[in-house]
Amino acid sequence: MYNTCSPDKKCSETLDDERETTQVLLELPAGERIYRQNCSIVVKLPAGRRTLTTSWMNGGYRENLQCIINNQISREVQKGETKEENIFDYLSQVASKLGFDPLKSTIMLTAANMMNVAIVSKDFRGLEVTAIVTGGVEINGGRAGDPASYYQENGSHLPLNGTINIIIVINADLPEYSMSRVIMTATEAKAAALQELMVQSRYSEGIATGSGTDMIAVVSEMNSPLKLTDAGKHSKLGELIGRCVIEATKKALEKQSELTPISQRNMLLRLERFGVDEAYYWNMASRMAGENRKMRFLNDLRELAVNPLLVAATSAITHIVDEVSWGLLPEISARKAAFALIRQLPCILQNNQRPPENLLNDHDSIIDNLVYMTAWMVKNGITGEK
Repeated sequence: MYNTCSPDKKCSETLDDERETTQVLLELPAGERIYRQNCSIVVKLPAGRRTLTTSWMNGGYRENLQCIINNQISREVQKGETKEENIFDYLSQVASKLGFDPLKSTIMLTAANMMNVAIVSKDFRGLEVTAIVTGGVEINGGRAGDPASYYQENGSHLPLNGTINIIIVINADLPEYSMSRVIMTATEAKAAALQELMVQSRYSEGIATGSGTDMIAVVSEMNSPLKLTDAGKHSKLGELIGRCVIEATKKALEKQSELTPISQRNMLLRLERFGVDEAYYWNMASRMAGENRKMRFLNDLRELAVNPLLVAATSAITHIVDEVSWGLLPEISARKAAFALIRQLPCILQNNQRPPENLLNDHDSIIDNLVYMTAWMVKNGITGEK
């Protein structure tokens, strides 16, 4: 038997444990029942539901599913020890343990803790959209087009260390093609949420648009008197989908990873995607004139990093770097503008000390020069007012 729970906190049930409790999270007016049980979030479906999912098990378009399950994976799957041909046995056992026919169940997998689920509903004139989201991007967050982690041929592994799983329930009758459009709108909304949080890719210098293992499921009600065909951004349905997914994605990431707009107000976090960390800073700073006391330097660096004036300037400078990489700015002009802003950093932090004339280096990158300046500021006691 597989253990259905990862070793995360607050989750100790197993498939052999009959004492697991069911916690009802939401019952929708149309009859869908959302609850947490045995390290899974379950959406129990009444009859007459269309579903479109990206699951390995009973994925694609279906009209006979009893449930959609979002399962917190076992230790074996999380470590990649479970062979692909055994995943279906694992999924079938999860469904059976929860009381469902594996042939009429679809399951999404994630390493996220099911205690950290976020559920958001929006409505308009009888139309109701509900998004159920779990998420984590601190390990596996990536940007579309990033370098691949593997090439699938004759089987593959299952990297699930960071996943945003989204279930969308709509109390309207949508044809198949409109359900596909729901997935498009929801995916854009997820990317928008990550953009608004400035979540970094772990595989490039870009902003993440999701993780490499995200999954999604859409539910619509075949017998609803409300018939809708457009789930794009111009439609009210599309608006509700976007608002639900953005809000639920942000809430899920806050619960799972304490990732919030406030937590992202940090220069060091903004520079991580460029390969800059505290060790990189110390390596630069230790070559500069002045006292070399590592722990004092790092403490002062952490204090400076959360100065909102510096975070704002860093945001502007890194965006210039992004626009150069996207081809929106010519590199020579962008470097001149960025260097002018970097030279003004002490003044922006309301300090009159002048850095050495040779501190910046025209041959090095914009990011390296930002590091030179801020490291010099730390060594010279410039932290500014918070």
